[in-house]
Amino acid sequence: MSKYGVIVMGPAGAGKSTFCASLITHLQLNRRSAFYVNLDPAAESFEHAPDLDIKDLISLEDVMDEMQLGPNGGLIYCFEFLMENLDWLTESLDSLTEEYLIVIDMPGQIELYTHIPILPRLVKFLTQPGALDMRLCAAYLLESTFIVDRAKYFAGTLSAMSAMIMLEVPHINILSKMDLLKGQIKNKEIKRFITPDTTLLEDDPAEVAQRKAGLAVEPKSNDPKDKEAVMSGASFRKLNEAVAGLIENFSMVSFLKLDSTSEDSVSSILSYIDDCIQYHEAQEPRELADDEVHAEE
Repeated sequence: MSKYGVIVMGPAGAGKSTFCASLITHLQLNRRSAFYVNLDPAAESFEHAPDLDIKDLISLEDVMDEMQLGPNGGLIYCFEFLMENLDWLTESLDSLTEEYLIVIDMPGQIELYTHIPILPRLVKFLTQPGALDMRLCAAYLLESTFIVDRAKYFAGTLSAMSAMIMLEVPHINILSKMDLLKGQIKNKEIKRFITPDTTLLEDDPAEVAQRKAGLAVEPKSNDPKDKEAVMSGASFRKLNEAVAGLIENFSMVSFLKLDSTSEDSVSSILSYIDDCIQYHEAQEPRELADDEVHAEE
């Protein structure tokens, strides 16, 4: 019997737990069953109490105290401990029927999604036939305010692409917190960031503002310790161009828009998740019209 799940990922502050809470609320209002799994050993407060919480298995605070590790090292240790105790997951998930959507809330440490092979092993365990046999969708959240800073946007997009390549499961990428852009950026401008391409660097607001003010784009200092100079120099621009070019060449990443305060927006994202995991007779994904998103023209 197959199970259905979504693993919610992204950098710290992207709104993962908020989205999980909104998704679970939406499922409950529509009489669908949800099973909430928290795999962030540092999480402390929840809108919905987790049905399964990694802190019942291992605590990040205890690991840091006993092993003399920092937050990142402690989190990696927690996940290594989880991988040695996968029966803890199986015992709780095995009895769930196909009526449940298993919502897995992940921590925000970016290392898990880029170069440490722990998460691919976990995903393989969850999805392998004969065990839990879960039809799993990965949802990678990136805060929509990143579009104001082109370097942040492309760095975040590169991390999303890295997660897609590492996990090898159906995947959706989401620009979260769209409500924060209300009245600041027009929908026409936001549309340009749905599918990343190198033209977004041609009108970087920071450089445009410098030129309008008659300031030199090149920094005056060549000191590598001068952060402002390094982050505004020609080498940094070339790095951004290389990253943007790589993303455009792979042509793997596109984004959906999410406002977790909007029932329609959450419903739209759920329709894409259902389509990815082929939940029963899933309908075609429903994309919101521009006037249904909180960013104003």
